Amino acid sequence: MTIEPEVVRRVVGAALEEDIGPGDVTSMNLIPDSAMGRGYMVVKSPGVVAGLNVAATAFQLVDSRISFVPKVREGQRVTSGTKIADVAGPAGRILSAERTALNFVQRLSGIATLTAQAVELVGAGGPRILDTRKTTPGLRLLEKYAVRCGGGSNHRLGLYDAVLIKDNHVRVVGGAAEAVRIARAGVGPFVKIEVEVTTLDEVRAVMAAGGGGLPDVILLDNMAPSLMREAVGIIGGRAKVEASGGITLANLKEVAATGVDYISMGALTHSAKALDISLEIEIDPDGGQE
Repeated sequence: MTIEPEVVRRVVGAALEEDIGPGDVTSMNLIPDSAMGRGYMVVKSPGVVAGLNVAATAFQLVDSRISFVPKVREGQRVTSGTKIADVAGPAGRILSAERTALNFVQRLSGIATLTAQAVELVGAGGPRILDTRKTTPGLRLLEKYAVRCGGGSNHRLGLYDAVLIKDNHVRVVGGAAEAVRIARAGVGPFVKIEVEVTTLDEVRAVMAAGGGGLPDVILLDNMAPSLMREAVGIIGGRAKVEASGGITLANLKEVAATGVDYISMGALTHSAKALDISLEIEIDPDGGQE
């Protein structure tokens, strides 16, 4: 589980600029330059940790003298009260970076925690849990990284790395099967093509189409589990099958039992609750000098 350091620096830099702007007027006026701080990040509720590398970048961009040492692994499940990182350095600068660092760790750990719950519900050998493009603008790569930390897998990263034919595309060309044929002719054999269907008749039409060949994945959108099971039978292993639309932890096991290969959940990124994490620090105004 990795994420490009340059991506992290760019996103964190923008967040710091948004929060600190020309300067942290509170810390600059109240905390002496000589003051040093030492403390730790601690989780207040059980979950899966993600984003400590992002927090480290926040502290380093504010002041390279700040030491941030993770005490757990990315993707590690922790209990309430677990200390997940130590931090030390110039106290005022730690306080300037604190909120940005915590925002990222809380958000990404919340996504990882929800993803881990979904993965656990489907069980070993069950369908793979996927995210979607329903991410926070500007944070997609970080949020999809958090999904991986929770044991899930990434769907396409954007509009550029796979074809996903949705209902509006289908209406333009007059049918799902025709849309697959046109897309395959346009992108060639090495780009994955997925098509969204909402009825069993559409499933049959796609599977019966010739010429352009079959899609790589058929997405069953907002289908009842009973219809999903029928669709899986019609497809018969000739394409991968993804379930999507209105899937939550409450109905996840029922959907998984239909035999689909993938389950995509927008809730992993758009509805994850931030994990409760705080930064506890002690400040020595004299910086330890006699």
